[in-house]
Amino acid sequence: MPASRALLSVSDKTGLIDFAKGLHGLGWELISTGGTARALREAGVPVRDVSEVTQFPEMLDGRVKTLHPVVHGGLLARRDLPDHMAAIAEHGIAPIDLVAVNLYPFRETASRKDVAPSEVIEQIDIGGPSMLRSAAKNFASVTTVVDPTDYAAVLAALSRGNDDLAFRRDLAAKVFEHTAAYDAAIATWFVSQRKESFPARICLPLEKAQTLRYGENPGQAAAFYVERPGAGLAGLQQKGGKELSFNNLLDLEGALLATEPFGDEVCCGIIKHTTPCGLATGATALEAYRKALACDPASAFGSVISFTSGVDDETAEALSSLFVECVVAPSFSSGALEILGRKKNLRILEGRARWPAGALDYKRVRGGLLVQQRPPAIIDDRTWKVVSKRHPTGEERRDLLFAWRAVASVKSNAIVLARDGATIGIGAGQMSRVDAAFLSVHKAITSGHATAGAALGSDAFFPFRDGVDQAAEAGVRAIVQPGGSVRDDEVVAAADGHDIAMVFTGVRLFRH
Repeated sequence: MPASRALLSVSDKTGLIDFAKGLHGLGWELISTGGTARALREAGVPVRDVSEVTQFPEMLDGRVKTLHPVVHGGLLARRDLPDHMAAIAEHGIAPIDLVAVNLYPFRETASRKDVAPSEVIEQIDIGGPSMLRSAAKNFASVTTVVDPTDYAAVLAALSRGNDDLAFRRDLAAKVFEHTAAYDAAIATWFVSQRKESFPARICLPLEKAQTLRYGENPGQAAAFYVERPGAGLAGLQQKGGKELSFNNLLDLEGALLATEPFGDEVCCGIIKHTTPCGLATGATALEAYRKALACDPASAFGSVISFTSGVDDETAEALSSLFVECVVAPSFSSGALEILGRKKNLRILEGRARWPAGALDYKRVRGGLLVQQRPPAIIDDRTWKVVSKRHPTGEERRDLLFAWRAVASVKSNAIVLARDGATIGIGAGQMSRVDAAFLSVHKAITSGHATAGAALGSDAFFPFRDGVDQAAEAGVRAIVQPGGSVRDDEVVAAADGHDIAMVFTGVRLFRH
């Protein structure tokens, strides 16, 4: 009997043949199952079927093949305990010294559109996780390989003949991380089948996509984790510039959040510290950019910019005159990539990175997470009710809808002044609404905008009339707000007193 035996059973056969040939060259006996054994034989690698070793046939369409004492006894027996070794010898069980297993593609199957639940269930691996867990528990004697990228390192360690306990421990830890994420994906799917947003337990199978240079500040270590490789921000294609930082990723999320409510309408959002300092629509990307930049050009320095449309050469030329950290758009012309690529530090990202349907929003707090439904991606005027004596004109209503969409991405307390499809003043993150109104007017005037005739959006109700009086003093002609204050009558009366058109949406758009 060979001194060492390996059990290979993989769905992802990347690197399998070279790994198996390497083991065979080192004198290992190979045991395998189904498709893996077939692939090895076709490549000329000697292999024994598990059913030959267990003397029990694979059955139930492959559901039962490795769930057998000959397999798990060979994995779990402690080599340092004579009683263990005597027990398996009594029953004719030989030790298994290495397991290379990767699991059925459950997540990939479950993510397919219109896939039948029965097909998803068949991708729940039972034998694979069981073998991995048995082997990883006994890492003192057994080597476990769950990631094909580890094949070369394992072969190198075996070739050296070193008893590298620390290496096997690291591989075992990787196994339990992998099986935990696998089980979390299964649990999440079952929750989705119940259409339940808030189950008793939330399992988040996150994978590290990137180690970051530091966090929000130097001295804070950080990393970027994703639910699924290639999805969300991790799905954006970086076309140039430095590696993304912690703060870049936060601002990219803020930038996409700002432009998302405008759908396929041409829109540009300029983001600083996760909140817009300029947001505008236009006939072209260049027009939208210029209008957004005009809102607060001083704050746009060092910003992250998002477009809902492609960036052409002309827009890229305009962008290149401003110091920008990141630009994200669905596409870039070849000329735009060349122009923007001259700025070696500018991160250029291509894609839309939409949130999947039903995605939840997580806020971290000490010792846990706050979990909520995501705010609606589509923001419209279907719930609006005119509460003032004067109704908004058609032009004012268009500005109000723009302001209402814009204010949704501004940190609370939030006030937005808008005209002609562009923000002209933004008051963000203030402790009182009247201060937010004052700041929006101040920012507008500082950037040279006339506030007379502007529309105003407020993310929550006005608790007092002072915010309306502040707006009237600046010449605001129309206001959109959720309503719902105990002083709504007083606030509406203030609007009527200033001949301001006021609309209640019945929807609050706080962004804490």
